[in-house]
Amino acid sequence: MPLFNQNQNQGQQGQNQDPFVQPHEYQGEPDNNNYYGDEKQGLPNPQGQTFDEAFQVEKPKWNDIPFTIFFLAVVAGFIAVAALTLRGYAQTYAQQGSGIYNNTSSFTLNTNTVILFVFVIVVALIIAASTLAFARIHPKGFITTGIIVNIIMGIGTAIAYFVMHYYSAAVVFLVFTLISAWCYWSMRSRIPFSAEVLVTVIDVMKNYKSSLIVSALGLLVSGVFSILFSAVVVATYMKYDPKQSNEGCSVSGGGCSKGKLIGILVFVFFAGYYITEVIRNVIHVTISGIYGTWYYLSQSDQGQPKHPASGAFKRAMTYSFGSICFGSLIVTFIDLLKQGLNILRQNASAAGENCAQCGYLILDILLNIIEWLARFFNQYAYSYIALYGESYISSAKATWHLIRQKGIDALVNQCLVGTALGFYALFNAYTCALLAFLYVRLTKPEYNSEGTFYAPVVAFTFTIAMQISNIVTQPLRSGTSTFFIALARDPEVYQQSYPNRFNKIAETYPNVFDKLRSR
Repeated sequence: MPLFNQNQNQGQQGQNQDPFVQPHEYQGEPDNNNYYGDEKQGLPNPQGQTFDEAFQVEKPKWNDIPFTIFFLAVVAGFIAVAALTLRGYAQTYAQQGSGIYNNTSSFTLNTNTVILFVFVIVVALIIAASTLAFARIHPKGFITTGIIVNIIMGIGTAIAYFVMHYYSAAVVFLVFTLISAWCYWSMRSRIPFSAEVLVTVIDVMKNYKSSLIVSALGLLVSGVFSILFSAVVVATYMKYDPKQSNEGCSVSGGGCSKGKLIGILVFVFFAGYYITEVIRNVIHVTISGIYGTWYYLSQSDQGQPKHPASGAFKRAMTYSFGSICFGSLIVTFIDLLKQGLNILRQNASAAGENCAQCGYLILDILLNIIEWLARFFNQYAYSYIALYGESYISSAKATWHLIRQKGIDALVNQCLVGTALGFYALFNAYTCALLAFLYVRLTKPEYNSEGTFYAPVVAFTFTIAMQISNIVTQPLRSGTSTFFIALARDPEVYQQSYPNRFNKIAETYPNVFDKLRSR
């Protein structure tokens, strides 16, 4: 399948030439502050093609339609649950607690918790935005600093939890901190290559403002949805918790029962994670289209297509939306299992069941490894979807082919750039989880008089902060994976377009000349 339309310059001689074989004459390395997307050369050609024409798909079709239908059904279900629970919340919040300290509810989450979640979301957004700004200002120091700071923060958080006798959380944080330290030590010799890739990605992002606009819009959408998601979680407790003092049971929307509460909460968490994951991957596919445009067309005679961001977004929301929903569903199930396991583990800790705690801890580590592998695989699969418009299964096969030939390189690339970003996301999640724990401990809401709500509140805030941070830094992840795929498939394009920058890559990554073989 052609990556782009090879019949683009019909008014010029040699109209059937591959546009990447002879890009315009290179005039020396660009200014250090403007490597890519030069203002004179990088603007879309007024006579150029559209994104769909540049990245042409044979027989355009809507891929993986059943998963689109399933996602829309989940969204409709979430809206219905939100309408019922928020209506009950609106009618009873004054009686159950309308502030931080003036709460009277002794049975379930209330407005005290809503305020906590809003506070945590704001903190998560600020930390995530600061992470992106730091990466733009000091890309080379971003990787090392992120790893070291998070190791220190992880150890500090573990110590804090040990001091507060919250042993299960302390062990989890300590284990993952040690894993992070081991990764840094074993892969430290490959940091120069990953840093050079990150510099490249940052330079492109600086000059293609549309990537920042997409990220900002994604941040806004994810932030608003996170607040809604948090409110629905609290409102579900207030509406369906089967305690005698729960006034929410008397409002319309169905009676209260333990089974109904658990069932609705499972669906709410599943829908919340699923919708958030789809939002994140739509951003990923859109930004991957922007980076693909830069890599292949920024220095070509044909020029860049008009409005690559809008073209990539259109494809993500139409032909490729089902594929995005398909891949997102896999990670969502893993996230849901992790959330349930965290609650079971914390309950076992509260009950003093040491053997059960150890078992849950092992399962938690295994699930985190599986989640990392799934996200690692999807990261590259979605970049293929962005450029080729194929189904998820076809893109997954292409990704597997990439991993078979470039496995260790792709792994190192992801483990350093991607893992550095993951470390900043963990820092965000650590901070928000600790703030949530201290908030509940210091405000002493009546519903937590026995300490039973520490586990779900901490686990939920940890997950939300992680999701927000991942969405904000998605341009860096998307750019890294797209650049690596393009470099593996067509290194000669980068060499001809930016020879000096290519030489720097080659110095730190000699395998760049081993072009990805055809399947």
